[in-house]
Amino acid sequence: MSEAVVVSTDLLAAAQAAPGFMPDDEGRALYEAARAVAVPGPLLEVGSWMGKSALYLAAAARETGRQVVTVDHHRGSEEHQPGWEYHDPSLVDPAVGRIDTLPHFRRTIADAGAEDVVVAVVTRSETLAPLWTSPLALLFLDGSHTEESARRDQDAWVAKLAVGGTLAIHDVFPDPADGGQAPFGVYTRVIASGNFEELPGTGSLRLLRRLR
Repeated sequence: MSEAVVVSTDLLAAAQAAPGFMPDDEGRALYEAARAVAVPGPLLEVGSWMGKSALYLAAAARETGRQVVTVDHHRGSEEHQPGWEYHDPSLVDPAVGRIDTLPHFRRTIADAGAEDVVVAVVTRSETLAPLWTSPLALLFLDGSHTEESARRDQDAWVAKLAVGGTLAIHDVFPDPADGGQAPFGVYTRVIASGNFEELPGTGSLRLLRRLR
């Protein structure tokens, strides 16, 4: 077994153990999708929380000689704010009175030994997108799940995916009883564009290849 594969196995174990909301089967599917992309370019995720999904991508990047770029303002999504279901008071920075997941993200990446392949950009995705010119091999959309923000991420980033590249969308639930509908809206709009073909997905993770 090559050294890169051994290290990626360690990264997968670290990803499984890291804090976050992605089930391991979906994380492994994301890893396999990132490994399989045939076009050049980096792997970019929108929405990082504490770095769990970034490690699944890092495992693939380690094997294939790519970089992972994560884009997150690290102030939490709507559901993480005070009074909402997923609010965690321990994540609030008392100096500013706002959530700050960046120290936790950095610790996750550092503890896994992945700082050389994961590049963290701390800003809103729509702020970075106009500055980004490199075609992406894989785009993983997992940011805020309000309709407005999901549309904004789609509009900002999908066009930057290379032809032949893979679009991954997390938390896609066709049935509203299972979860919010904003990611499902992104998925249906992308399918309707005629520019993508669907690949086998896992759980709430949908995978699509850009055709043109």
